[in-house]
Order: sequence, then structure tokens, then C-alpha cells
Amino acid sequence: MKKTIQLACLAAVSMGVTLDAQAFAQETHRRIAMDAVSYMKANPTTTNYTKLLAGATKAGMTIDQFATALGQGAYDVDDFSDTFICGATTGSCQQAPVWGLGSGIVKYTSYWHFMNRTQGADVHGNDYGGYNYAKLTVWGDIDNMAATWLYGDYLDDGSGGLTGWFWSDSSKYNTYGITEKNYRLGGYSTNTMYQDFETSPFQPIDNLGQYWFQKFLTTPTVQTLGFVMHTTDLLQPHHVWTTSALNHSGWESWVNDNYYTLNLNSNAKVTAALNDLTPLSATAADIRPLLTQGAGIAYSQGGIVLSSTDTNDRTNVANIVIPHAIAMVVRVLNRAAERF
Repeated sequence: MKKTIQLACLAAVSMGVTLDAQAFAQETHRRIAMDAVSYMKANPTTTNYTKLLAGATKAGMTIDQFATALGQGAYDVDDFSDTFICGATTGSCQQAPVWGLGSGIVKYTSYWHFMNRTQGADVHGNDYGGYNYAKLTVWGDIDNMAATWLYGDYLDDGSGGLTGWFWSDSSKYNTYGITEKNYRLGGYSTNTMYQDFETSPFQPIDNLGQYWFQKFLTTPTVQTLGFVMHTTDLLQPHHVWTTSALNHSGWESWVNDNYYTLNLNSNAKVTAALNDLTPLSATAADIRPLLTQGAGIAYSQGGIVLSSTDTNDRTNVANIVIPHAIAMVVRVLNRAAERF
């Protein structure tokens, strides 16, 4: 599976291939979060809208301002500067690839935004692991290009940890000691697990969501709650089948372009989707069972978009995953409203 011919990789890049491993486009993340609030506003008797409104008012916001801030938080997660990968020879640490010639080049933070439903438990003890090139069961050119270019590169673990040749190391951010630790949530990790990119077992995105939800429960802010909502990545089939390739970027753009024309956010579709997602209790402290349930829907019903660009196939999947993504946010907001 590993590709080691760097010249072929670089040739592909020079022809205009860009490495975009983000899931739903950032604007789609924003829309999903905002539409969940709109749904609750339109359905106050079947949601926890009254308490949500009270929380927004207490924070000095209108409900529309709250929705906008929530959407911005969901949007911002793709822009986190929290993940640096260091060169195997030079020890130079970067937060994004340096080889891209076009726009849309992924930042390394996106590697925390997957849950591999094609595999079971990972080395950390999670029920489902995150992105790990060595564990992929579906993959394509972008996965191979990244693993080829980053072959042997290591996760920045601060000064005095992993290094390049001759102990070279220009640590810029202790990603292992901060980001990975945050998303570890009591699981097992060692820095040597991340000494080679092509076998690095990144933490899954439900752990990211749980980390920020815990932060929200401790100190409720709309920003941290918005960060939680980036877990709608779990309704993007590529992020649960786990690949950066296979029509990944094209599917994202298509969903964003057709979001409103296909009426993917209609109240009727969201109402139906809510029936497939178990409500969180008013005191739930762990939202990962709900997030995993959402991931299962995308995995079982959305895989066709990895191989097909047919409009009918994409429309059918979009009409499943987007309403369920909005519904998942509604479930989380119903619980969060109890904390305000």
C-alpha cells in the first residue's frame, strides 16, 4: 500500500493536484450549525429552544447572533494551528504541506477529523480509530501522495523528544503534548506511535468533539460549543470510510453548491432524521455515543459517493447526511441548553 516513488508524487502535484482532506466545506459546517438553531426556533415545543434562547439572552445575544457565533465556531476548527509535523531528516516542523501549488491545501489539523468505521478499536483504546494510513481499507492518490512525501516524518512533540537526523529538531508547537493529549481522553498513547506519519494513529474526531464538550460543560461559551459542532464531519462519508481521496473534495464542493437548491435543510427532513438519533439525557456528560451513531448512518448509507459522481447518487446521499448532520447538532444543543 505504501508508495515510495517521490518523483511520481511530485509530478502529480505539478499537474495541479491539491491535497484537501477537509470534510464538509467550512461554509457547510457553518450552515449546518445555524440551521440546527433555526430548526429549534421553528419547533420550540419538541426541542429545548426555550432554554437555548434563555442561554443566548444571558450571554447578551439574540438567538440569531447566537446561531451565527455557533456556526463560526464550527467553521473555525479547520483553521486551528494546533498540529505540526516535522521532517524526518531536517526536523523542520510545519503545520501544512509545503509542496502544494494550488489553493485548498489541507492543514495537518484535519487528520484529527476522521473516524475509521472500516476498522475496529485502535491502539489508544478507542472503539473506532481515526486516520491512520497503515490502517486504511479505502484510499487513493491524495492519501498515497501525503504518505509518500511525509514518509518517516514525525508529530511535533516539543523539544527533547523525537528528532530528525543528527538530533535536528525545530519544534514549533508540542502537538503531542497538547493536541494529542487533549483528544486522548484517558486512552493510551506514546510519542513513538507518531514517529512515522505513514503509521501514525491519529485520534478520532468524536474525541475532538468530546474534549470541547467537556470544556463547554466546565465553562459554557458559544465558541467552545461551536467547536463541538465540527463533528458533523462524521456525516461526511469520506471521513468515516476514511480517505482524503476518492472524490473527497469534489463531493464537498457539490454539497455546498447544492445545499439550498436541494432544500437539504428542510424542517421535514430534519424531523425525520431526528427519529434515527437517540436523544441525549439532560445530564449526559459524554456525547460520543450520539456522534458514533451519526457516523454509522454516513458509513452505512453514503459510501457510493466515494466511487460515483452521478448527480442522482450524490443527491440521494446528501438528502440523508445533511438532515442527519443538522439533527445531530439539534440533539447536542438540546443537551447543551440544560447547561446555560
